[in-house]
Order: sequence, then C-alpha cells, then structure tokens
Amino acid sequence: MTQADFDFIQSLAYEETGIVLPARKKHMVYSRLSRRLRQLGLKNFSQYCLRVQNEPSELVSFVNALTTNLTAFFREGHHFEYLNEEVSPQWKKRRNKRIRVWSSACSTGEEPYSIAMTLAEHFSGAEWDLKILATDLDTNVLSKASKGLYAEESTTGLPQQYRSKYIQSNQAGIQIKQSIQKMIHFKQLNLLQNWPMTGPFDLIFCRNVLIYFDNETKAKIIAKFRKLLAPDGLLFIGHSETLTNISDEFDLIGQTMYQPLQGGHTKINTDKNKEKKLVMSY
Repeated sequence: MTQADFDFIQSLAYEETGIVLPARKKHMVYSRLSRRLRQLGLKNFSQYCLRVQNEPSELVSFVNALTTNLTAFFREGHHFEYLNEEVSPQWKKRRNKRIRVWSSACSTGEEPYSIAMTLAEHFSGAEWDLKILATDLDTNVLSKASKGLYAEESTTGLPQQYRSKYIQSNQAGIQIKQSIQKMIHFKQLNLLQNWPMTGPFDLIFCRNVLIYFDNETKAKIIAKFRKLLAPDGLLFIGHSETLTNISDEFDLIGQTMYQPLQGGHTKINTDKNKEKKLVMSY
C-alpha cells in the first residue's frame, strides 16, 4: 500500500462515511482491505483504488470492510438497567401508547434485540404500539441481524430471565424468537446521508460510533438526533463518548445518557441517589 493509496482510502472513507482514518490506522486498513483484494484477485492496492473509483458497486464492499462491528448482547448494561427500572415505568403511565426506539448503529443485531427483550417485559400487550428501528451502514451485518441466529458462545452476557423466554436453541446455535424479531425493523442507513424517518423517537441508541468521527461530523449528527427526539426523549451514547464541546442541546442525566434541554420539562430519573448509583457502578 503506497502513501497515495492510503491517502485515497482516507479521503473516500471520510467522504462516504465520516470515518476518520489517521496514519496510525494504516495497518488496520491494510489488514481489512487485503481480504477484499484477495477475493477480487487484485495484485496491489493501486488496482483496488481504481476498482472502487470505476465501479460504484464496489463501494458497498469497501465500506463493509472498514466498518467496525464489535457488539454483544446487553453490552454496557447500565443502559438496559436504566431502561428497565427508570424509563419503562414512566412510559407505562402515558396515555399515548406509541413508543419508538432507534438503534442507529445496530451492527449484527445484539443491541436492538437486547432493547426488544427489555421492553417486551413491560409493553407486550396489544394496546402498545411499539416499534424498534435498527439501522447500520454495513449491509453484511444487517443480513446477519435480520436472521436472529447466533452462536451459542455469543450469549454470554444474556440474562437468564430473557434467555429462557425469548431464545430457543437449535443445531446452528441460538435463535431469537419471533415475538422479539417482529418488534424490530432492520434498514441500511448511512448517518452522513439523508434520513428518511420523521420521528419523534422516544429513545435513540448511538453507541461507540461517534468516536470514529471528527467534531464537526459529530455535531451535525447529534443536531439531527435532537430534531428527531421527543421533548422527553433520551439519547444513549458509548462508554468512551461525550457530548461535551459537541452539543449544548442536551442535559446529562446519567452515565452516557442524555435528555434534550427544554424549559420546564421533567427528567425521567428524579431519584438523584439512584442516578448517582448507576453512574458510579459502571
């Protein structure tokens, strides 16, 4: 990989996905794209760069190869604890039975399935209009997610109470039951391009995504999230992420959990001691 090749890949990745690839990521880029070169029978990265330029269809594979998809069931468990113990009881008091949740970087599906299992404990009745939108840039992981089929070893973080109710085992591994799958709608979406949905969303998960963007891109995405959130909606981000110096439109209500600032609104979590406990226990 020449410097010119890497410069091209850097520029294209930023233009298409907003992902910033500093020089220290060159080895990672080489490793991930080398597999694609072998699949195409290409001899070097210069040939591959020309391929991406001349064949728009290859851009999808390019993006898929560079996208990081580390995930797990109930990863960053404090979010699901808060959703179960604080948010859901408040939502159950509503007159409006419509609930909309968006997993904006759903990867192979463990996150939205974890959300669905948590909410199914509270909102399984026919009177509730509950839908979860799950999107990702990578078409390969979306294909896996939509099947709801996982290796047995991937369920390490899955609480037994959910496993016994919403999971069934088979020869291929474990299968998410239809009662959970039907709650989720998987769609391909690039966060840097137009968003077709109109909201409002009651909760948006955007975890471990912002770390790949520069501050300008982060600010644009967060501003768009704000417009799609209900006044009392929530935004959950990743454990190493923050909205400090990115947006002044949110109030921090717990560990990597935010609510839009709005005069006179009531925060979902009014138990300050419990909020402190959630923050400190993570």
